[in-house]
Amino acid sequence: MWPNISAAPFLLTGFPGLEAAHHWISIPFFAVYISVLLGNGTLLYLIKDDHSLHEPMYYFLAMLAGTDLMVTLTTMPTVMGVLWMNHRQMSHGGCFLQAYFIHSLSIVESGVLLAMAYDRFIAIRTPLRYNSILTNSRVMKVGLGVLMRGFLSLVPPIVPLYWFPYCRSHVLSHAFCLHQDVMKLACADITFNRVYPVILVALTFFLDALIILFSYILILKTVMGIASGEERAKALNTCVSHISCVLVFYITVIGLTFIHRFGKHAPRVIHITMSYVYFLFPPFMNPIIYSIKTKQIQRNIICLFSMHRRA
Repeated sequence: MWPNISAAPFLLTGFPGLEAAHHWISIPFFAVYISVLLGNGTLLYLIKDDHSLHEPMYYFLAMLAGTDLMVTLTTMPTVMGVLWMNHRQMSHGGCFLQAYFIHSLSIVESGVLLAMAYDRFIAIRTPLRYNSILTNSRVMKVGLGVLMRGFLSLVPPIVPLYWFPYCRSHVLSHAFCLHQDVMKLACADITFNRVYPVILVALTFFLDALIILFSYILILKTVMGIASGEERAKALNTCVSHISCVLVFYITVIGLTFIHRFGKHAPRVIHITMSYVYFLFPPFMNPIIYSIKTKQIQRNIICLFSMHRRA
């Protein structure tokens, strides 16, 4: 059918063996996608609209919500296309571009969580100098640095995918494109593409997690030095939302890594489900965590809904 097998489009995969139930499976997926879009969209709207939220902590939260929205909008079209219409074909260029955005945004998310830890560290360690250290221009520079690190670090492994020949099967194992999935289909020397991501993960996810852990050890040390129990609780309470988001993100990262490394004999559906949990659970949970634990955001959401009711 395809004269040159290399030019044949890639084929995305939903849930193998459960194709007949794809329409039913699509219902919870669609519900989660809509919740993610509404939750993160609401956070962005509130932070933009309310001047009392124009502070470094909320600017970083807006970056987190924006990243979560982009991850969702990157994976949603192909996932829903496979589940709703069994639309499995994906062009090479479209596939590589999707893989580039998916992986870049994961590193951006890790970087934003690190920036948020830095924000909490400054707020608790040197509260009097907080506004002079975290100025608007510095917050913008940190944000730009996080974006550049994510998007530039993924160029080296993605670019070679464009000139690799693909003479094996063109069937991918998910309803979206991942670098590790595509590279295995290449009939070429993929040593660089195997080694580079391991180093990249160590220098981003792993290093970020270590720095976040270290910053919280220092924060805890400072909080324990506060005489008043009430002040201690107040200081720690400002960190609860961020700690929760960090745990949600890194537990899913660790879970996915363990399944890939040690779950060779686990059913394929477990691998596929775990990758969806990784891409959907943090964007779904982050707005919920912040709306429950942050009084200012909670108050704004209540105001927003009461305004709509009056209207």
